[in-house]
Amino acid sequence: MDNGTLTTPQADEFTYSHDDAGLAAQPIGYWSRAASDAVVTRIRGMLAELGLAQPQWWVLHQASTGRTRAEAVAVLQGYLAMGAPVIEDAVDELAARALLTQAPSEPLELTDTGRELYERAAARQRETRELIHAGITDEEYVRTLKVLQRMIHNVDGKAWHH
Repeated sequence: MDNGTLTTPQADEFTYSHDDAGLAAQPIGYWSRAASDAVVTRIRGMLAELGLAQPQWWVLHQASTGRTRAEAVAVLQGYLAMGAPVIEDAVDELAARALLTQAPSEPLELTDTGRELYERAAARQRETRELIHAGITDEEYVRTLKVLQRMIHNVDGKAWHH
């Protein structure tokens, strides 16, 4: 990343690891984990450039939607198996940095500084999503998610994202 902008790889720079028959024999556990690790590492690096940890970004986003602390924790605690204590800490850290305010039973509220950081981070998230999705049509993306969700179902797994 140069000067805070993401570069998008050219489609012709990419080559598949195997031909179609070889890909059909590849282990999904390996490739789904490799994809997750690569994507999460990129996202976390981008957020770190803005002084945010991933759970803090999630909390800022929840604050932008008007959720209370309890609602935000309930929604976020399952993300990447973080758990409620990590999300609670993220709320506290953001409040200590004066990026949001919280009152019992009231929605989390972004401060002016928090809103500015949220907007910068949201713009960077959109750029990062474009990078991750480069060369992938919406139809391919939807099909991939449907296949992964079916695999999760087939092994009695649980996955949910709001």
